[in-house]
This record gives sequence, C-alpha cells and structure tokens, in this order.
Amino acid sequence: MNRGLDIGLSLVASLAAGGRGVKVTGDRKQPAQLLALYDIENCPYCRIVREALTALDLDAEIYPCPKGGTRHRQLVQKRGGKSQFPFLVDPNTKTQLYESADIVNYLSATYGDGRRRGPLRRALTTASAHGASALRLPQGARSAGAAALPTQMLELYSFEASPFARFVREYLCEREIPYILRNCGRRQGLDWLPIPPLRARLAPGYAPVQRNRQFLSEVAGKVQVPCLVDPNTGVTLFESADIVAYLDHRYA
Repeated sequence: MNRGLDIGLSLVASLAAGGRGVKVTGDRKQPAQLLALYDIENCPYCRIVREALTALDLDAEIYPCPKGGTRHRQLVQKRGGKSQFPFLVDPNTKTQLYESADIVNYLSATYGDGRRRGPLRRALTTASAHGASALRLPQGARSAGAAALPTQMLELYSFEASPFARFVREYLCEREIPYILRNCGRRQGLDWLPIPPLRARLAPGYAPVQRNRQFLSEVAGKVQVPCLVDPNTGVTLFESADIVAYLDHRYA
C-alpha cells in the first residue's frame, strides 16, 4: 500500500475511535506484576481493551494471536478453554477473563475508579471500534509467519490511538512477536504537542508527568511515540518505518 494512503487510513482509524486511547484519566493503581493480554491488533474487541489500558495507564505483556498464528493461540485454548480474544491474565489476582466488557469492568474495578460503562456507551464504543478496525483491514489481523523469538521481550512505548505506533503493533502482531506495551497516554496540556522540536520551541521547560513519558525524556532523550527498546541488542528506535525495518531485518 502507498505509504501516504496507509498513514491517512491510520489517522482516520484513530479519529473513528472518538478520542479514546489517547489520554490517561486520573490517578491509577499500578499492579505489582505486568498484566498479560492475548490479543489481535485489528480485532475491535481487543482494541477496546487496549484503549482501557491507555486510559488506566497500565502496561501489559502483549501476546499476539493473529488468525492462522501458531505461537500463542494454543496457549489461550489451553489456559482458558477456548480460542477467543481478547484474553486477559492478571497474575496479581489469579484472574483470567474473556469478553472485552468484562475485562474493562475488571480493570476499572481493580486498578481504576470502579465505574462501569452503561449500555449506550458500550454500544457506541463497540460501533466505533468496529469502524476503526475496518479501516485497517487486512493489517494486524492475519499471521505473516512467526518471526524469530527475542530472548528478552521487546518494549514498545505507545498509546492506543497513535496512528504511527499502530504500524509497529500491526507488524508485531502479524509476525507473532510478543512485547511489553508501555503506555504513554497524555496527562497534561503540553503532551498534546506531538512533535518534539515544536514542543521544545513552544515549551522549553516541558517536563512530562506520566511515568513512561518521563522515561523517554530522561533515558531516550525525547518524548515521542512509537519508541522501541530492544534489550537484546541495546537498540532504541523512534519512527515507525525505522522500527519496522529493524524488526524485519533482526527477527523476520
């Protein structure tokens, strides 16, 4: 697909989500151990859960389970009794859940403010998630063949609605590469300035307050997503095209 068209469709998919998956809503409790989400990037119900992870400022281990995949789908069948996605495992409470609505309610009750979504909001969320997923088909839906498995899990700094981080997540899903999702939802006004040089010019004293944005600022030198950290090689990369090219060269 033409790169410009691909970017345009990803931007529209982000807009179709109605602003979800961008910002952190309030102060949240952090689990002692990472959550695990068995996920298909372009599944609308998985998208709803990932949007909740951004809003609740939760990180998670992502185990991609695209259609035709051979690496993680069987684990879900074995652990939960059926091959259905999303599938959440919380080692902190020994909880395993299917169904996006149940997962979102659980995450809100356990790590958020406990508010449950009403029927109308759930219906609107589901409809917009389906629209966003339709715009990205067939990317992030089917396996393109499992890539080599990194010894240590890759880390992706992202937020759900980022159109450029989506390209990386789609690739990781299609190649069945597990990774740690480090959510970087926006928490303050200056976070909405998306380009680091522009932010530096307009707000030279910018200091992020969201924990993963602080890491990017202090360790990687700038706050920009996507950012891939590969602990196996010591590589840190920004820019979706560079990240995908690196992954394709290193692991495909």
